[in-house]
Amino acid sequence: MPDGTQGLAIIVQSGGYDRVHYALVLASGAAATGRPVILFVTGRALPVLLDGQGWLRLDFSDDGTSPEARDAILARRGVATMEELLEALPELGVRLMACEMGWRALGIHDPRIRPGLTVETAGVVTLFGAVPPGHQMLFV
Repeated sequence: MPDGTQGLAIIVQSGGYDRVHYALVLASGAAATGRPVILFVTGRALPVLLDGQGWLRLDFSDDGTSPEARDAILARRGVATMEELLEALPELGVRLMACEMGWRALGIHDPRIRPGLTVETAGVVTLFGAVPPGHQMLFV
């Protein structure tokens, strides 16, 4: 990045609500502290990008609760909800990429992306080209 700030790429593949939620927390937190962030979404995590509260199609949480129930629990405890995090990502300048192969693997041929999100459909080669050498990558 031009100012020397180390960027962060987060690859979220797991479709469990807790893992996707925390990947969004990491992305928004890093962006809020001035780090350039790429969030590359693939596999069973891709429904989080879909229109109509696609995040409700995520897998159950680590404790066995549904995405809707887990989100309600977190909201009652003062933790950012999935909706709040999804709204914050574009405001914070997080670059969103959806894995082309992941869409095909899920059988989703023409995904309707959540309004307000700008999502590039790309492959891993594009991801690697977008992450400068020396920048951090996390896999969730």
